[in-house]
Amino acid sequence: MSDMQNQSVNIEERAQEFAQKVATLREEISKAVVGQKEAVDGLLMSIFCDSHSLLVGVPGLAKTLLVQTLASVLELDFQRIQFTPDLMPSDITGAEVLDEKKAFRFNKGPIFSNIVLADEINRTPPKTQAALLEAMQERSVTIAGVQHLLPKPFFVLATQNPIEQEGTYPLPEAQLDRFMTQIEMTYPSFEEEKEVIRRTTGLSKPILDVVLNQNELLEYQRFIRSMLITDAAMEYAVRVVTLSRPNLPDSMDFINQYVSWGAGPRAAQFIVLAAKCQAAMRGAVTPTIDDVADVVPNILRHRVFLNYKAEAEGVTLNDVFDTIRG
Repeated sequence: MSDMQNQSVNIEERAQEFAQKVATLREEISKAVVGQKEAVDGLLMSIFCDSHSLLVGVPGLAKTLLVQTLASVLELDFQRIQFTPDLMPSDITGAEVLDEKKAFRFNKGPIFSNIVLADEINRTPPKTQAALLEAMQERSVTIAGVQHLLPKPFFVLATQNPIEQEGTYPLPEAQLDRFMTQIEMTYPSFEEEKEVIRRTTGLSKPILDVVLNQNELLEYQRFIRSMLITDAAMEYAVRVVTLSRPNLPDSMDFINQYVSWGAGPRAAQFIVLAAKCQAAMRGAVTPTIDDVADVVPNILRHRVFLNYKAEAEGVTLNDVFDTIRG
């Protein structure tokens, strides 16, 4: 067998192994979280792509529980930050303090963790929101001119309540763009809600097993990036992102009518990465055009902005996604 054939077999075995690990992760997470399959897969995809996610849903849908459970089954350090109007940047990053020897030392904030849950991120002013920007992009925090590296792996998983908007500060586009995905958490089905009530009104608590350690997670992240993608799938990803932009020479009439702002280049990068991960999650060695199309909504949901005409006529983002995917 040639080296190229050996390499192909190794990649196939690696993909099958990854798919089995993901199946085990889903099963373990289901011990604590009922339903929410799309949200679970979306968060796993974000983590295996070494990226951040925005979780949107009304209170009580187990957003915090899902993130805590992920941290447990992946053996990652976890910190929850409740974002409030009076939260200061130093409450997130940490600050220099004067010790007993009258020397300054850096006291690390909760951002120095593997998984940081930014709970209700839009409840804090832009100055404090901006404290996350460097951490999310550069994976570091700079205090008094000194750069402090964050641990690996590092993820910001932020939540937002889509209903209560009074006293909130919408995230700027530059910060939204740092999130790979925006995942919508929905109400459980009738049977799922019965199961939630049964589990949460009794005495027993689930015992979660660790499925992956940190080193294995980092290895799978490298594997996802090493996967190949065909020119056709790559071109489809770029074309979808390009078609989301209005007022360009080749823009579609539907987009010009209803979209005020389209997605930037980072969206295509994330779509390709997410498509690779989705392919690997089913044991495939390369993503198809269908894989690319499937991940588009979660990647573009917070990058495409509708105008007032769309709101008045009942046009939704899903209508936009259906149009640009063809």
